[in-house]
Amino acid sequence: MFKRNLNDLLSFVAVARAGTFTRAAAQLGVTQSALSQAVSGLETRLKVRLLARTTRSVSLTPSGERLLNAIGNRFDEIETELEEWSALRDRPTGTVRLTCGDHVQRTVLMPRLTPLLLKYPEIKIEFDINYGFRDIVADRFDAGVRLGDTIDKDMIAVPIGPSLRMAVVASPSYFSKHPMPTSPRELVDHSCINIRMQSGGGLHVWDFERGDEQVNVRVDGQLIFNTTPNVVDAALAGLGIAWLPEEEFEPHLEEGNLVRVLQEWCQPFPGYYLYYPSRRQPSPAFSLVLEALRNGR
Repeated sequence: MFKRNLNDLLSFVAVARAGTFTRAAAQLGVTQSALSQAVSGLETRLKVRLLARTTRSVSLTPSGERLLNAIGNRFDEIETELEEWSALRDRPTGTVRLTCGDHVQRTVLMPRLTPLLLKYPEIKIEFDINYGFRDIVADRFDAGVRLGDTIDKDMIAVPIGPSLRMAVVASPSYFSKHPMPTSPRELVDHSCINIRMQSGGGLHVWDFERGDEQVNVRVDGQLIFNTTPNVVDAALAGLGIAWLPEEEFEPHLEEGNLVRVLQEWCQPFPGYYLYYPSRRQPSPAFSLVLEALRNGR
């Protein structure tokens, strides 16, 4: 009976407190006729008169006063709880879990999210530094960051950076001992620093394009890593030729610690995207993270 009569009970409380059907109907946003029928139906089901009606006003019967005292404060408590829940829902709190590579985390995500964290101290961000293709739904991540051409079609993808270009580099000391390659195919004669893909376990194939010509090269060398900072360090140490997005090498190229080759073979491609499930309702905290990353482009 409680579930069946909940709206009628609310109608009765509104009329009892307002003193008239007209004012109560205006407060509830219903017609006076509908409100009168609801209260009459409640009285019929309870088999007791709750309100004494006159042409100008209504008053509580003893039974009506008893019922109001019993349930009126319950509706007040529900209203208070709903208001507090709404405030909690709208206040940006909680943890946002992101999976990404370490370079984009340092150079893109942290610079843009630092002002957000300072402004909203109740927001927490957990970074999972990972080069594999994580299943963000199964692994309970809010979002991930990948290059645009590697994102599943059922995800929402938001660009958070400009187009990128790969760069082929080595240290001056390496090129003092080895000739600079003039085409990608010559890389097979060099010691190259490889990266092993965490998702499939294989080594990255170095892809090149110039005009309509495309070349894929499987390089070899003494070193294999699964994180890009190690590749940069090895290149700086003169241990071989490295191939990464040019932004990973930028400060070292500017300072002359690394030398770039085959630049005409490295064409722009879609940059980093934040991706997340299309079926998931974003939290206020995640919405702020998304806004900060999108607007920072």
